[in-house]
Amino acid sequence: MSGVIYDRVALIGLGLIASSMYWAIKRAGLAGEVTGYARSQETRGTARRIGLCDRVCDSVAEAVKDADLVVLAVPVGAMEEVARAIGPHLKPGATVTDVGSVKRAVIQSVAPHLPDGVHFVPGHPLAGTEHSGPESGFAELFEDRWCMLVPVDNTDEAAIARLKSLWQGFGSNVEIMDSDHHDLVLAVTSHAPHLIAYTMVGVADDLRRVTDREVVQYSAAGFRDFTRIAASDPTMWRDVFLNNRDATLEILGRFTEELFALQRAIRRGDGDHLHDYFTRTRAIRRSIIEAGQDTDAPDFGRKKTPR
Repeated sequence: MSGVIYDRVALIGLGLIASSMYWAIKRAGLAGEVTGYARSQETRGTARRIGLCDRVCDSVAEAVKDADLVVLAVPVGAMEEVARAIGPHLKPGATVTDVGSVKRAVIQSVAPHLPDGVHFVPGHPLAGTEHSGPESGFAELFEDRWCMLVPVDNTDEAAIARLKSLWQGFGSNVEIMDSDHHDLVLAVTSHAPHLIAYTMVGVADDLRRVTDREVVQYSAAGFRDFTRIAASDPTMWRDVFLNNRDATLEILGRFTEELFALQRAIRRGDGDHLHDYFTRTRAIRRSIIEAGQDTDAPDFGRKKTPR
């Protein structure tokens, strides 16, 4: 038990990450009260029905009133609009953070709308599933995962330490990182892989010589993993690519070069090149398992499908 870190936390946006934060806060007793707001009346109704948040508010101003921590858990493209709406209602000394997977664009969108005396500590938990919505959250989502904090210049150190303690209370490992480096790292580890997954699933849909039934029935593990990634929230990922354009395009350019080299090796029958390349990439997989970021269980721990 970490004890109460914030008297009042406001969650703006009530999807997977915010709902998981709420359940994690309640599990460890990390806040006195948690308010919540979602733009959709339907989402607010769902939150009330399942007991998500101590108080679900019908306006963003009501949700952030007197909050010590405000969490922006909305798509990156909506951050500026939300920041503009909450700015006049934030209490002095409050901390504002976010959970978006792009940081430079979020800082540029949010920071100008926050009043003096409010601390801005952008964040990004590297955790998630292909599911979205208020009913998809669970307290264990952040356990043994990394959360990146990306403070803006001259941020109060006590505010950073306090937010770090919250994420550690969720069971996360916390790293402080520069915004541009964060965006490049995520382009490599998340953004480009998601775009490739979307593309591969789209290619399968375009290959009319392979029927829909065959794509579903004979999906090997690799394609199944692509479909899981490609099932992620389309609004969120649209905003990610539009707001991390430079880093993503840089990594996709590198990917294209690597893909051309592999195409050339296959065309020439260069087995040595292929074997050496796959050996190097296999070592990265082993490193991920050794770091505790995945399991080496047979079939990646997937449940067997009943016959």
